[in-house]
Amino acid sequence: MKTMNKWLVSIVAASALTLTACGDSEKEQAKTNEQSATPEQQSPAAEKQGAAQKEIVVYSSRKEHLIKPFFEQFTKETGIPVVYITDGAAPLISRLKAEGERSPADILMTVDAGNLWQATQEGILQPIESDVLESNIPESLQDPGNEWFGLTVRARTIVYSKERVNPENLTTYEALGDEQWKGRLCLRTSKKVYNQSLVAMLVARHGEEKAQEIVEGWVANLATDPFSNDTKVMNAIEAGACDVGIVNTYYFGRLEKENPEIPVALFWPNQDTSGVHVNISGAGITKHSSNVENATKLIEWLSSADAQQMYAGHNMEYPANAEIKPVPEVEAWGSFKADDMNLSKAGELQPQAVKVMDRSGYK
Repeated sequence: MKTMNKWLVSIVAASALTLTACGDSEKEQAKTNEQSATPEQQSPAAEKQGAAQKEIVVYSSRKEHLIKPFFEQFTKETGIPVVYITDGAAPLISRLKAEGERSPADILMTVDAGNLWQATQEGILQPIESDVLESNIPESLQDPGNEWFGLTVRARTIVYSKERVNPENLTTYEALGDEQWKGRLCLRTSKKVYNQSLVAMLVARHGEEKAQEIVEGWVANLATDPFSNDTKVMNAIEAGACDVGIVNTYYFGRLEKENPEIPVALFWPNQDTSGVHVNISGAGITKHSSNVENATKLIEWLSSADAQQMYAGHNMEYPANAEIKPVPEVEAWGSFKADDMNLSKAGELQPQAVKVMDRSGYK
């Protein structure tokens, strides 16, 4: 049955059925997207190596334009075809759980350690045995049981108005609840996993009671209701509706690329304490994969030097491989100390984080 499912996925891919991918934006309608490298894109070696070139099926919550170029490059270099299906993280996890042993998937790729942790809790991943990944990816960015590994890094940091804020007055996430920021803070909705993971790490550092005090301070200082995305937070700062906020760095990178003169800048908080909260996009091998060898090859390849700089740079993120420099645009934001607590805590403590946010009135 598993082989038949693999065959069916290949037929779907060959027919070039294309559906619109679902990414980070809450407004995008969740759809699926199935693609594979075309014969013209594949290495001639692909036709000669038989079983060694068995296709890899990836379920990905990352948008098509962020993954397609790298899958095509992997196929060009190795001759191994890649079929991918894109959707939201939650639907893909539910799909894998429902498919069970019948699933054609070999790899789950998604954003945020909270989502990857959830996948481990649902029992849909398996440990990856790879000295390459152990060497390339820092311990804090991988599952303690080796069921997933980070591939790109984004910092969730403070952003501020260059016109109305002296960065010397900024210090920590916690201090955004201080009186001086009354009516000056903008935040994205608490419903987004990025903020849930940030608060989960506050719970890990301070405990629930103290974390709730921190979040209550943020809520008391809000200039307006929370926004649906990080870009709107920065637009509000630019427009003068508020002066400071918290965003993922790649959203700032996109906005800066559109408008290099934007009067908004990044600040690295908690440099004398826990460090900047970072999160990841990452991948794991599905529990019922029938192609573990090639799936491992793909994830290892994505952790390699050339792939890391391309993959991270394409979305204005940081390489997970600490030996690789970010692209110049990202490097220009300056260096910072990152929180080195294992990101599995972002998932493990997410239920407590959601309760903290609810009790604090953070919508």
